[in-house]
Amino acid sequence: MSILPLIIFFLGMLGFLALVYLAFAGPNVQKAQAKRLGALRRRHSASTSQIAAETQLNRILAKRNTKMDNLAGRFLPRPEMLRTRLEQTGMSWTLSQYMMVSVAISILIGVFLFFKGMPILLGLLVGSFVGLAVPHMIVGFLIKRRVNKFTVKFPDAIELLVRGLRSGLPISETLSVVATEVPDPVGAEFTGVVDKMKIGKTMDEALEGTAKRLGTPEFNFFCITLAIQRETGGNLAETLSNLANVLRQRSQMKLKIKAMSAESKASAYIVGSLPFIVFAMIMTINPGYMGGFFVDERLMITGLGGLVWMGIGVFIMAKMVNFEI
Repeated sequence: MSILPLIIFFLGMLGFLALVYLAFAGPNVQKAQAKRLGALRRRHSASTSQIAAETQLNRILAKRNTKMDNLAGRFLPRPEMLRTRLEQTGMSWTLSQYMMVSVAISILIGVFLFFKGMPILLGLLVGSFVGLAVPHMIVGFLIKRRVNKFTVKFPDAIELLVRGLRSGLPISETLSVVATEVPDPVGAEFTGVVDKMKIGKTMDEALEGTAKRLGTPEFNFFCITLAIQRETGGNLAETLSNLANVLRQRSQMKLKIKAMSAESKASAYIVGSLPFIVFAMIMTINPGYMGGFFVDERLMITGLGGLVWMGIGVFIMAKMVNFEI
């Protein structure tokens, strides 16, 4: 059997999944917003002390990495970004564990498809793709869930800061109160901020590091509010109270939009997944009937065209129900 049709089919699958990823990844508005907020934060940071503290912290973290983590960092693309994503989940996962799970899934899927009659090369390609996609999706799901929990509890933490400031406590002491009184993940993040301040970092540097790791607009607003208030002066408690109200209204608007677009999203999920479900069911019941898609060049080209058009349709439907606040 010629290998060219298999390569064409695999490239078509990659193109379809790339369209699906771009559709549900959302626009780059948040990245541009984070870039602008980061530039404003850097105006209020002491660069020399920050670099020294970051260098010392990186040395400590480098000593904690095992040989397997260093080996995984050589093979995995962009290991620093992946390490940041693993930290965002709130779990104690390492690069080596992530790599071993990906390899195990790839081997299991490849062997399963081979015993089901799929060509060994195509089975390995599909297994490799599943082994890379499934852990990435799981990590993304855990990050999104944790960020949502943080967003829900964050206005309560700001209100606690406001009460502490109005009672006469300094901002550093109120951060410690929030770290101990507010449940995770907000309490865990503020605990990290307080710990960084204890080892010599300024509050701006500690908050900036947490903001980069979280990547949420709500925490960026909080950091910028503190930076602007120190530059312009004014009542910090009143400013933070207004910020808490804005964040609650923002959260309510998100929930309202989510409820209004739920029907359209459900329709998009059903329409997009139905062909794959039917294909898998028929493949399981009668493998010989659907086996032509892996050996007949005409069926491969037809299936590739169907995947491309389906990807375009899913992309359009996802953009129609995707709203940014």
